[in-house]
Amino acid sequence: MFSHSVRAALLLSALSSSSLGALLQSADDAADQLTSTHYDYIIVGAGAAGGALANRLTEDGSTKVLLIEAGSSDYNNTNIEVPWLAPVLTHSQFDWNYTTTPQEGLDNRSIAYARGKVLGGSTSINYMIYTRAAQDDWNRFASVTGDDGWNWSNILSYAKKLEAFQNSPNVQNATSKFVANIHGTNGPVGAGLPQVSLPIDQIGLNAQQELSSEFKYNQDVNSGNMIGFSWTPFAIQDGARSNSARDYIQPALGRSNLDVLVNTQVTKVLQTGTDGNTPIVNAVQFTSGPNEKLYNLTANKEVILSAGSIGTPQILLLSGIGPADQAKSLGIQSIVDLPDVGQNMQDHPLLTTNFQVSSNDTLDNLSLNTTFQAEQLALWTNNRTGDFTLGACNQWAWQRLADDDPIFKNVSDPSAGPTSPHFQLIFSDLFIAFSGGAFPSGHFLTLISNLYTPTTRGSLTLNSTDPFTYPIINPGLLNDENGFDIYTMRQALKAGRRFLAANAWKDWIISEFGESANATSDADIDAYIRKNALVVNHVSGTVAMGKSGDSSKGAGALNPDLSVKGVKGLRVVDASAFPHIPAAHTMVPTYILAERAADLIKNSTSTASGSKSGSGNGAFTPSATLVSVFAPLVALVALLL
Repeated sequence: MFSHSVRAALLLSALSSSSLGALLQSADDAADQLTSTHYDYIIVGAGAAGGALANRLTEDGSTKVLLIEAGSSDYNNTNIEVPWLAPVLTHSQFDWNYTTTPQEGLDNRSIAYARGKVLGGSTSINYMIYTRAAQDDWNRFASVTGDDGWNWSNILSYAKKLEAFQNSPNVQNATSKFVANIHGTNGPVGAGLPQVSLPIDQIGLNAQQELSSEFKYNQDVNSGNMIGFSWTPFAIQDGARSNSARDYIQPALGRSNLDVLVNTQVTKVLQTGTDGNTPIVNAVQFTSGPNEKLYNLTANKEVILSAGSIGTPQILLLSGIGPADQAKSLGIQSIVDLPDVGQNMQDHPLLTTNFQVSSNDTLDNLSLNTTFQAEQLALWTNNRTGDFTLGACNQWAWQRLADDDPIFKNVSDPSAGPTSPHFQLIFSDLFIAFSGGAFPSGHFLTLISNLYTPTTRGSLTLNSTDPFTYPIINPGLLNDENGFDIYTMRQALKAGRRFLAANAWKDWIISEFGESANATSDADIDAYIRKNALVVNHVSGTVAMGKSGDSSKGAGALNPDLSVKGVKGLRVVDASAFPHIPAAHTMVPTYILAERAADLIKNSTSTASGSKSGSGNGAFTPSATLVSVFAPLVALVALLL
């Protein structure tokens, strides 16, 4: 099969044909194209949701779509394509490089937030982990919104529709590691199990069998029940990263009714008129950068924000769609008072703990052994095989606290139900320290323990009316008053230690390594967590869905069909729409959200019509000028350019 970069090059070389869509490099360069085109839909953000929407909406040849991305194209970038190089993409040119406020629950540390600023969004820089979320999570979305279309039985068809799940011949005994009949095989998103077996794989299986009363075996984490020890699926196809750029956007560029505008930031959405007393908001303002010319463009039907859980609420707040008091304090004209915009921020806290091992056959060799590194790189370059096709782990466990756990005497269970996990344990065959620092010599196993049902809720607020000034990001990590979050992080670490203390590991693991080894009491463990925890970068919930119509505080900013409450012509489709963060890696739930959203949009009979002011449908007008972690792997980047 052609590689991503080769196929992209072939595609882009053909874009002069009038039968194809256009990849436009900047607003200024694209002015003539935009002036002469009337778009039915303008999608802001080319990540998981935006890419999926652009593809599905342009399946109708009569529908014209513009997809706007603040970042650059991902084409011909090998660092994005090679799965093993995911760590070098954080803090790169493809990362927005956000930073949180000092987090009280993390010893007042500010932490970095990685979000993709490139075609494909975060699907181009993440760790490609492929989880749908549990049936209980989806059923809770249906309950919260009052829309059964969001329940598991209804979204399962979308989950299958989007995927091309491979039973790779390189995966030993693959059919025992997943359930074939619950997966799709003809969708756009390539996925599958790791193609390289590791020595710790069999040890992990032996440990699971030894401790089966606590760690049940789960044949497929995507079955609707996530609980137990299982194999890790990834959005990796034919040895290369699958992302929304490769899988949704690139094929759709072969259609004349899709244009993609990169290197262009949307600064706000605009009201174009009213329908009765309801504002119509179906236009965008955008620019190529600070102090560059601003442009306005109106959609015939809708503007769809898919800029992510940080970008989408920032755009809404800058536009006067959000808490009216916040708008007033910054001198922004309020269009609609929606107190939940920017609220309800959630993420999954993460902790790494390292264990020194006796074997020298670990993935640390990709950093320590330059000969082995070169051999593996050659395997990937020549035929997309070898260790560079791997993700962060081959195996993991998704676990729940016991129903009679003492914490539930004082705290209601925050999970969606018994198929949904409280925490995750990842077992990685090398030394990992996401916080950086010097890497030791030797060979290691890393336990990554993550909280997946946080009770804390944070917020995003504006720092300034300048769209190029980052907002104030406060996820409120591990700062819950009831103590559930830090307690469950502690229990997760203890569970991981129990798993790695199984007799199966006795000839492999020497001892826990580093600062965590001295954390034995509950107080010491909590202190270690607060000093070292980070996030999985799954920020969600900042423009949440709720039941239709009610725009009061806590009722959600979106209707169940993802339309923004209180206005017409505007919809939000990305992870900010989740009322509760899924207890899963959020890429696939966001794809599923977008797949259903595409059908909701196609089936909608509403258009942005009414008494309009300003530019007409499809109009393009210039505005005023805007004034104002695998550290050793980084060395590999030069080899791949």
